[in-house]
Amino acid sequence: MDYHEFEVPPALAAYFQCAWRLRDPNPDAAPQTIYPDGRCELIVHIGTPMRRYTLAEGWQTQSDCLFAGQIRGAIRLAAAGPVDCVGLRLQPAAGRLIAGLRLAELADEIVALATLEPAFAVALRDAVSRFASSADAGALWPSLQSRIATAPLDARMQAACAELDAADGAVAIDDLARGLHMSLRNLQICFLRDVGITPKEYARIRRLNATVRQLDAGTAAISEVAQVSGYADQAHATRELRRAVGLTPARLRRALRAERDGESTLRMAAAFVRGHATPRPARE
Repeated sequence: MDYHEFEVPPALAAYFQCAWRLRDPNPDAAPQTIYPDGRCELIVHIGTPMRRYTLAEGWQTQSDCLFAGQIRGAIRLAAAGPVDCVGLRLQPAAGRLIAGLRLAELADEIVALATLEPAFAVALRDAVSRFASSADAGALWPSLQSRIATAPLDARMQAACAELDAADGAVAIDDLARGLHMSLRNLQICFLRDVGITPKEYARIRRLNATVRQLDAGTAAISEVAQVSGYADQAHATRELRRAVGLTPARLRRALRAERDGESTLRMAAAFVRGHATPRPARE
């Protein structure tokens, strides 16, 4: 698996966190797990579209051009052939610019972009094709510049997300509202409109994301990781991770370590958490 992220030009930095490309010409058949990060994404499959598992529909093949809404728990994907896809990770308060008033209802959904904006889906596919053929990320930006860069963002929701990000979610929502000179109710309405989930859900995701990064990067005791991540205690961290990703902190740490030793089921999740992945040497 080869995963790389690309910087966004300054004119689009308020709207996109990064672009990325994921390639695996010979993917493992085992399902992959992806963890939430509080960002919506645009995804174009150049290779064979992956399949996604849901309890309601089982395994379903995805469209080749997608909008991924806010994901609040782990999702399962499986390769159906050679993987080559390009993603554009939106800034947290920019999801509404793509999904409009449907953003909140698209939480935990990954839908064909053509169902939201057919013309933009065509333009995005063309931009990704130019990028794939030239390996120049600059090919991605012109169509996005014309589609998004003139759209207004709510500076208060940008500030709210930035504060929650900086604190890894460890901010009381009441305090967040007061700091923005908003009522709690108004903050909740505006946040749901622009980000697609509630401030409390977003804070929980950012705390989860920080915990996964710490479990992956270090050897600190689980109780210390829980404290640094803002959980009340280790039991609280265990409940939250089990609910969100299906694993306890100890099992998640073991699984991430196993990924480094060749275990495939968390390879994609680990790449997104770390921001990079390089192909493994071919086995003899």
